[in-house]
Amino acid sequence: MSFQLATKIALFCGLFLIFNKIPALNEKPGIYVNTPKIQDQESLKESINRGEIVYNDFCIQCHLPNGKGVQGVFPPLANSDWLIKKRTESIHSVKFGLQGEITVNGIKYNNLMPPMGLLDLEIADVMNYIMNSWGNTQDKIVTVEEVKAIEN
Repeated sequence: MSFQLATKIALFCGLFLIFNKIPALNEKPGIYVNTPKIQDQESLKESINRGEIVYNDFCIQCHLPNGKGVQGVFPPLANSDWLIKKRTESIHSVKFGLQGEITVNGIKYNNLMPPMGLLDLEIADVMNYIMNSWGNTQDKIVTVEEVKAIEN
């Protein structure tokens, strides 16, 4: 192989890697391509928009349009300490339902929340919606992979 050809191939490969943002070798496969990062505000915004639709179809009847729920019966999602402090439990409750006593913002609730039969993507989206609405904020986007990892 000639020196000029080898140089052209090396230049092409280098440009390919730079422009296609190939992940570093020490990154886990799939994470770079499939998981939106919180910095990717467009992905979060799209997830929130889809999550609002899911919320309006499945959650609004109990937790109400303002996310405040019904005191003593259906816990609030608005400014909810349980939602933020118990992220895994929150996702689990949307995925598998919830039974038993919980305390939200200092008030005890002991009602049944049945499983809604949502897909993992729908759960991630509705969690992103409620965790970014009514005074709630999150540092980390809920991903489909995170939802899949939660088992009953």
